[in-house]
Amino acid sequence: MRLLIIEDEPRLQRALAKALREEGYAVDTAEEGEDGLFKATAFNYDAVVLDVMLPGMDGWEVLRRLRATKATPVLMLTARDTTSDRVKGLDGGADDYLVKPFELDELFARIRAIIRRHAGRPHSTVVIGDVEIDTRGRKVEFVGKTITLTAREYAILEYLALHRGEVISRTELYEHLFDENEDTLSNLLDVHVHGIRRKLRADLIVTRRGEGYLIE
Repeated sequence: MRLLIIEDEPRLQRALAKALREEGYAVDTAEEGEDGLFKATAFNYDAVVLDVMLPGMDGWEVLRRLRATKATPVLMLTARDTTSDRVKGLDGGADDYLVKPFELDELFARIRAIIRRHAGRPHSTVVIGDVEIDTRGRKVEFVGKTITLTAREYAILEYLALHRGEVISRTELYEHLFDENEDTLSNLLDVHVHGIRRKLRADLIVTRRGEGYLIE
């Protein structure tokens, strides 16, 4: 999953990006509203973490303009814990609202929740036959046994599972797995998909030649 953090406070931005990468996300960042809006509209993120107080274009305006073109899940961050601000954010199209300071575990949980809701999968567990994916704990079980996947294997499996029944192109998977600073290799997806099939089931992920991958 690929996230965008729009936060102007350097230490907080670095801390959030580091923590989310350690959780297995690909993370892009922006310090100003204009740059954040450009990235949010130019790329297909799984979620945007958006601070309200930004230099230049503030978070409210970024949200308003983003919602004119995209339905990307947005989690608003603010230091103001007032009902009017929460109502303004939610009515403006934000998917959730988190008041600073906050615990990282709560941030992680809220991000997972808005991504699941956007994908039409409100529950934290996805079951595909004898494969069970716990998106909250980022764990996978096969026939009742815990299976260890690499971070990238898990990210591919989770994304395909949340979009079950859809053919996901290689380009879309690359966009959702790698951030803007990473180099990618053309055969990298094939290697990871092979690893998932080997550890779980050979028929779990279907390849559609010239189209992409899907979980049926």
